[in-house]
Amino acid sequence: MAGSMSDPSCRRPDLAQVYPPAEDTFLLLEAAKEEAGPDDLVLEMGCGRAIISEELAGRVRRIVATDLNPEAVLCARNKGLGTVRADLFRGLKSRFDLILFNAPYLPTAPEERVEGWINLALDGGISGRETVERFLDGLADHLTEQGRALLLISSLTGAEQVASAAAERGLKAKAIREQRVFFERLLVLRITSAGKADEDLTGLTGGSSGQI
Repeated sequence: MAGSMSDPSCRRPDLAQVYPPAEDTFLLLEAAKEEAGPDDLVLEMGCGRAIISEELAGRVRRIVATDLNPEAVLCARNKGLGTVRADLFRGLKSRFDLILFNAPYLPTAPEERVEGWINLALDGGISGRETVERFLDGLADHLTEQGRALLLISSLTGAEQVASAAAERGLKAKAIREQRVFFERLLVLRITSAGKADEDLTGLTGGSSGQI
């Protein structure tokens, strides 16, 4: 793991290859600020420019920022954050109280992919759920007993399908925030072990906007 102090000798990241903060970033950030507690060990997966990790760093016991994109890892490292370059949970052994993930959620055909590392932040595969489902595969093994995850997806991803995928893995998803942006709705799902969430996604397909 990289040290927690920034190294002034580090090169600057190529920001053209790192997802910039947008509506989804800030929606997840607001949910994370409400959810995170001072004793929490937090993992931000797919940290991008590390806006969320930077904001939470003084609010929680510890936060680790991860990304497969080396330019994103460099962004986080240069902000003095603890960083790991990883493909989702691969190589990570710890359990966390809170895991945050602004997933690549857009349905993407092969011909729609873009060149470079930036594609990792955008390409959700044909269904929009390919990375989301891989995330769900490893989630339970990396949550503490009372741990929870906040997952940012889009209505284009299929909220009900994501909830079903979570249930198949012994997890339960509850939508806690929603925001309409152009042709889609952004959703923050709170995911816990089955039985710990008191609501599900019933009724979310009606298109209402605002916090749920």
